[in-house]
Amino acid sequence: MVKDNISFILVEPKDAGNIGSAARAIKNMGFSKLGLVNPVSFPTMTSFALAHGAEDVLASATVYTSVDEAVKDVALVVGTTRRLGKIRGVLLHVKEAASIINSVGRHDRVAILFGREDKGLSNEELLRCGYIVKIPTDTAQPSLNLAQAVLLTAYELFGADMPQTEGYLSNQANQTGLATQEETKQLYVHFQKTLKLLDFGARGSEDLRASILRNIRRIFGRFGLFHWEVNMLHGICTQIEKKLKERYGNYE
Repeated sequence: MVKDNISFILVEPKDAGNIGSAARAIKNMGFSKLGLVNPVSFPTMTSFALAHGAEDVLASATVYTSVDEAVKDVALVVGTTRRLGKIRGVLLHVKEAASIINSVGRHDRVAILFGREDKGLSNEELLRCGYIVKIPTDTAQPSLNLAQAVLLTAYELFGADMPQTEGYLSNQANQTGLATQEETKQLYVHFQKTLKLLDFGARGSEDLRASILRNIRRIFGRFGLFHWEVNMLHGICTQIEKKLKERYGNYE
């Protein structure tokens, strides 16, 4: 079931009321998976009071110590932001993102990250995201309350048409399932090692190599990778390393 595969993750929420209101918001739209990364205070009487009718969602919320822990078993990570910047990756309208999330969620797990009330998600956290979602607001008051952002996102997911769409994402859904974030994380580590052995980007700087890896992460993060694709890419890197060793000896 799609809704069982979609988690709403609040990163370091400071306000207990927002946590309770977010729980109520996602239950309003038929969702139940709430995650909290290092909440300042939880559980509290205030959070349960504002979760009115959704106490079960709040009681079953999972508390994590890091974003990495929260997303390690999901196939797609989606971030939310109100700020723009070149390091922020592919930016989508929340309505457009909803159809993608629902499509992936038919067969694989998705995590939607919501940042801190005062400063949102960090650039490093946004790099973990295949897509970045923006909820359009009036310029006179562009900032949404955390619980409002959760409600609007859940509403768009609830209201989105969910037919099997043609194209790349639907083709993925018919396959054997996407790799988890932990699996793709290990692949990025392997890529980094292989690029370094090839001296790829050496004429520029370590920043160039880091930029290349960021772009690779964005590409794979947008579309996801099947388990067999991860294994294939590991195999390519291993073969490159083997050939380098045969030609140049012990290059470690």
